Amino acid sequence: MLTRVYNIKKQGQVWKACGDPKAKPSYLVDKNLESAVKFIVRKFPAVETRNNNQQLAQLQKEKSEILKNLALYYFTFVDVMEFKDHVCELLNTIDACQVFFDITVNFDLTKNYLDLVVTYTTLMTILSRIEERKAIIGLYNYAHEMTHGASDREYPRLGQMIVDYENPLKKLMEEFVPHGKVDALISLQMVYPRRNLSADQWRNAQLLSLISAPSTMLNPAQSDTMPCEYLSLDAMEKWIVFGFILCHAVLNSDAAALSLWKLALQSSTCLCLFRDEVFHIHKAAEDLFVNIRGYNKRINDIRECKEQALGSMHRERRKFLRSALKELATVLADQPGLLGPKALFVFMALSFARDEIIWLLRHADNIQKKSTDDFIDKHIAELIFYMEELRAHVRKYGPVMQRYYVQYLSGFDAVVLNELVQNLSVCPEDESIIMSSFVNTMTSLRTEVLMITFVFDFRGMRLDWFRLQAYTSVSKASLGIADHKELGKMMNTIIFHTKMVDSLVEMLVETSDLSIFCFYSRAFEKMFQQCLELPSQSRHSICFPLLCTHFMSCTHELCPEEAVNNQPLSICLSFPQSLDLSLSLFLFAVPTVCLLFSYFFQLLPKHCAKTISQAVNKKSKKATGKKGEPEREKPGVESMRKNRLLVTNLDKLHTALSELCFSINYVPNLAVWEHTFTPREYLTSHLEIRFTKSIVGMTMYNQATQEIAKPSELLTSVRAYMTVLQSIENYVTIDITRVFNNVLLQQTQHLDSHGEPTITSLYTNWYLETLLRQVSNGHIAYFPAMKAFVNLPTENELTFNAEEYSDISEMRSLSELLGPYGMKFLSESLMWHISSQVAELKKLVVENMEVLTQMRTSFDKPEHMAALFKKLTSVDSVLKRMTIIGVILSFRSLAQEALRDVLSCHIPFLVSSVAMNVYELSSAAGLPCEIDPALVVALACVCAENISPEEEYKIACLLMVFVAVSLPTLASNVMSQYSPAIEGHCNNIHCLAKAINQIAAALFTIHKGSIEDRLKEFLALASSSLLKIGQETDKMTTRNRESVYLLLDMIVQESPFLTMDLLESCFPYVLLRNAYHAVYKQSISANA
Repeated sequence: MLTRVYNIKKQGQVWKACGDPKAKPSYLVDKNLESAVKFIVRKFPAVETRNNNQQLAQLQKEKSEILKNLALYYFTFVDVMEFKDHVCELLNTIDACQVFFDITVNFDLTKNYLDLVVTYTTLMTILSRIEERKAIIGLYNYAHEMTHGASDREYPRLGQMIVDYENPLKKLMEEFVPHGKVDALISLQMVYPRRNLSADQWRNAQLLSLISAPSTMLNPAQSDTMPCEYLSLDAMEKWIVFGFILCHAVLNSDAAALSLWKLALQSSTCLCLFRDEVFHIHKAAEDLFVNIRGYNKRINDIRECKEQALGSMHRERRKFLRSALKELATVLADQPGLLGPKALFVFMALSFARDEIIWLLRHADNIQKKSTDDFIDKHIAELIFYMEELRAHVRKYGPVMQRYYVQYLSGFDAVVLNELVQNLSVCPEDESIIMSSFVNTMTSLRTEVLMITFVFDFRGMRLDWFRLQAYTSVSKASLGIADHKELGKMMNTIIFHTKMVDSLVEMLVETSDLSIFCFYSRAFEKMFQQCLELPSQSRHSICFPLLCTHFMSCTHELCPEEAVNNQPLSICLSFPQSLDLSLSLFLFAVPTVCLLFSYFFQLLPKHCAKTISQAVNKKSKKATGKKGEPEREKPGVESMRKNRLLVTNLDKLHTALSELCFSINYVPNLAVWEHTFTPREYLTSHLEIRFTKSIVGMTMYNQATQEIAKPSELLTSVRAYMTVLQSIENYVTIDITRVFNNVLLQQTQHLDSHGEPTITSLYTNWYLETLLRQVSNGHIAYFPAMKAFVNLPTENELTFNAEEYSDISEMRSLSELLGPYGMKFLSESLMWHISSQVAELKKLVVENMEVLTQMRTSFDKPEHMAALFKKLTSVDSVLKRMTIIGVILSFRSLAQEALRDVLSCHIPFLVSSVAMNVYELSSAAGLPCEIDPALVVALACVCAENISPEEEYKIACLLMVFVAVSLPTLASNVMSQYSPAIEGHCNNIHCLAKAINQIAAALFTIHKGSIEDRLKEFLALASSSLLKIGQETDKMTTRNRESVYLLLDMIVQESPFLTMDLLESCFPYVLLRNAYHAVYKQSISANA
């Protein structure tokens, strides 16, 4: 009933707050019905349909819809009325029977009686807070009358109840005048004052301490009032406050009652009615008593207690409980066998802590704070964490407790109860049968059944004891429990022992359930944030996701729809707190990475230059720098400590990181409803996402300026990041290698799993669009001697140094980062550019096909060749495009060589086992091949569909002819001079050797021609063409003749299909020797 009425109230608040017409029933927002609704509410509960047809006419159209949609609400109110009738009838019966109530004797009966009164009061109070109650009931009744011709039969009484309970407490005070017997409340004076002590009193009594008296550590924790020891303080305060408000006359006549009343008023300023609905004690009590004659003294008491109701006492209690629960959890973790004799201590500790946490939550959200320190507790996570530890101990070592209490029930409790029963002077037959069954049930218990899957069930025994309490508590009972209090206390103890056997989970819910956090989501998130902001509390942050496992107990079993429809419960399904927990892990990890980056970068080779320079200068006794210049710190200084008290920033970050890791690693998984949440897997997925973003971010790629990090520096950064992530593995049980594999393998592809660019795509794009494009523009040259691309001196200086991105070490770093898959993608991208150049070359061949066909057969006719050569067009374009192809292939050879070196270090045996005749496999491993398979695939796609294979083959042959006859024109270019220092030409024409050989091999493999024959033909044409420039007299035309001659030697050296003997037959070797002599001589004179 409470749940249903609460949900109606909350739904009304949602209608009012959201202002969404779809959220509210149409008849409550329809402008046409607005006047009718106001009329019904004004006249409520009277029904007037005859004289107001105009106002109510609109209801005729909506009556069926109103009946359908409001039936659930209306009959909920009817159920409340029927519940009220049953409660009143039961209270009258209890009064007539003069039932004896004492919380320390007939605990279950007294507790349920007090709960009934409080539930009844709470229900009527929440009902009075539903703003739309009159509109809902009135609308339904009018629609019912219009449909059936008469009002609903329950309406008159229901309408009157709604009017009577406009001020619910005032009406209830009138109702409870006949029920003025408050024995049940007075019996709390033996329990409540003892539970409501200060932290100093707890500390002096060494409450909850197992080690304060080592000699009694194994003695079972005993009490005459076992179930009262872990009774909720919040529940007792509600009994006292509501009980004495309803039966207020006793406050003037009974000093014990007044003492309890004052103590409760000093403890809290508001009480929990249901979930997040609260009752402000002092204001409500003062408003009620102010109209009662002779209650000035009571009003003064209320005001005095309100001033004294500060949070300092509760703050000190929480402080004490943190240390007490920590000690208890630590001892029980070491000696779980103590859970048997000291189970009462465990449940007392859980209950005490639960009460203080709920008190803080309730007051922090509902009280205008005088002292914020009393209502903000940054260490609340620690208290919740130790509660969770105790709960985990009880769940884990439940069988230990079962075995202990099975033996206790059969070996001790049964004997004592049997003696008490035997000593009873009067024992009627029914009571005797029940008591005997108790003894027999306990005597028959055996610990051997614990070895098999036997399920204990003492619910029947507990229900029989409840019945027996009812039988023996009435005034005319033959066996009165009031006269045999020892029997009642003994049975209460036995009932506690039975719960230790079959109801441990229920006991945990009863004493430590914190599902109320579900309805204080803002406070929940705020506490979580405070926990993360305080480094000393971060290790306890897992307690907030753990609290979500409590949320399953906050719904009523008769309202299963709440599990899906109740909005506050969504927080336990989304786990935003756990998300923040993982993100917070990286808030600490990122600064750690930055520090490690600085340490790793100090070890880079470029930073040793200054140290080497200083050492050389010191040895040669040269003056260095300015005097007084501070000496540069050497790497490793940060690890030196003068003493152990020194703590660096890195130490602090590592500590914070380890604390958060402890929190993540605390539990393997959390179950909430049908969902299972695994913090470690969640962390792993977050690590992958963050690592991926960090790797891409560390490339520092700027599309506008085309700047990017050097591969070696990125590799250093990635290794630093991986070092930090590997340190997490020391604290959290996760497979960090799996994270590395998933992330780094994704980085070898063009796009990652989220469709975002990877370092493979970024570096491929940069090398193609920035570095190689500048090579084509003549700003960079490939130096074979250095195996690197080097900037050339130009007017417009480049923003980067090509050598720092393309030398051996950088290409090896690139291969480490991209791996074979990434390097394969790079190769494919390079081949796509080559194929586009070959396509353009084929177009130029087609334009000059007739002339090239004649030149192919006339290479032995110099005059005719000269005449035909003048007819050729786009000769420079052919050479330029072939040079570009050569440059790209040279870059690819560097990349392949670097990949081969890296793989040889990582998988030497596998690399050595690769079959050389399987070109695709060899190429993927970076091994050189006579015929490049990637180039073959790329050029095969260039073949036009409308051209026959024979025609394509002819074009390929003529392309080689075109290149061969065009070579002499290079001699006139100033930049074609050969430099022995770089073993190449500054205009990159030395790359033609690689382009000619690989393009020929690929094209004639595609067209199934003889590669060797075609290259021989090329060599013959090129030789005859170059020999002709030896006869030229124009110095401008032949200025770099010797440098161009060397191209023939380079082509043969590069080719696996040509030999020096073949070259000797076409081109005299003496010319090559003289050419080498000339260029070396020229180089020496130029240097001089």
